[in-house]
Amino acid sequence: MSVAGLKKQFHKASQLLKEKINGVEGTKLDEEFLNMERKTDITHKMILDLVPKTIGYLQPNPAYRAKLSMLNTVSKMRGQVKAGGYPQTEGILGDCMLHYGNELGAESGFGYALLEMGEALKQVAQARDCMDVRVKRTFIDPLQSLQQKELKEIGYHLRKLEGRRLDFDYKNRRKGKISDSEIKKAFEKFEESKELAERSMLNLLERDVQRLQHLSGLLGAVIDYHRQSCQILEDLRSNLQSRITDASNQPKREFASKSVASMVCYTDTYGFSTCSSDTEITEALSGKYAQVVVHPPDKVTIKSQKTDMPTSNNDRARPVEQPCCRAIFSFEPENQGELGFKEGDVIILTSQIDENWCEGMNRGESGSFPINHVKVIVPLPQ
Repeated sequence: MSVAGLKKQFHKASQLLKEKINGVEGTKLDEEFLNMERKTDITHKMILDLVPKTIGYLQPNPAYRAKLSMLNTVSKMRGQVKAGGYPQTEGILGDCMLHYGNELGAESGFGYALLEMGEALKQVAQARDCMDVRVKRTFIDPLQSLQQKELKEIGYHLRKLEGRRLDFDYKNRRKGKISDSEIKKAFEKFEESKELAERSMLNLLERDVQRLQHLSGLLGAVIDYHRQSCQILEDLRSNLQSRITDASNQPKREFASKSVASMVCYTDTYGFSTCSSDTEITEALSGKYAQVVVHPPDKVTIKSQKTDMPTSNNDRARPVEQPCCRAIFSFEPENQGELGFKEGDVIILTSQIDENWCEGMNRGESGSFPINHVKVIVPLPQ
């Protein structure tokens, strides 16, 4: 910094101290300018508070958020594709039900119901993942862009304006010792900075339509998620009620005496072998052992239930009437932000980028992919 610049900074600091300590009054800005400055400051604080709370609404577990952020950072440092998505609570519960449903087996009524409910919860988790992606694209990203560009530029103009005001007030207060030309030049610079800051704030505050569209995008994503979840859970409830009715009509198991061998031989403490007759053994063991007679389930019903089972994990995860497509060719991502998949995978569609590329989700990951590699099953809404 030159000597003249250092001297100028010293004069600004001197003027600021006199205003703060001695109560010297500086140049007053008009009320309209101060009102715009106040609203701009509120907008800045709103974004700083609203964006983290929106992320917390979408991803409520702070430990998972921290872990996901760390994995994404490491992936970027290594030049890898984005790490896995946020583990939704519905998906975690669904995985648990699927595990124990498979352990019990589909022939068990409760086991098969666990499988159905696990699949439904996995579908709800995928619908929530779609909501996360949509809210980030339509609400969070525009607000962060507003903060990093327009508000940052306005802050720069306001700081420059304050510095030029202090310089003008210092020179104007020392009128007589400082030439009129210098005072006039300082005033012109002050007016120039004021006009730039005022124009920037006006452009920001007059864009209510864009802010309302961003808010509408958030609302639309939440409504679609709840609508899809409601449809999935209503179908599940209907199926579960049918299974409750079928289970109630099943005949109950009956208990009868358990058959034993006609002769049971044993050796006493003196080494002599003794055999008991079938009648004696039956009388001795009556009440202690009982045979369980299980009526076999209806084979036709079980077979029809098995045919309703999903044929693959990827087919089971597709939500009802949710925009999706099936991969007809495998695709390996070559650039960051692209979504890889294998032939036969079902991909959830989130948006169409252009006539050749779409954006979607597959196995907890999101990204773009070429349309000619897939066949659309349920198209995106127009």
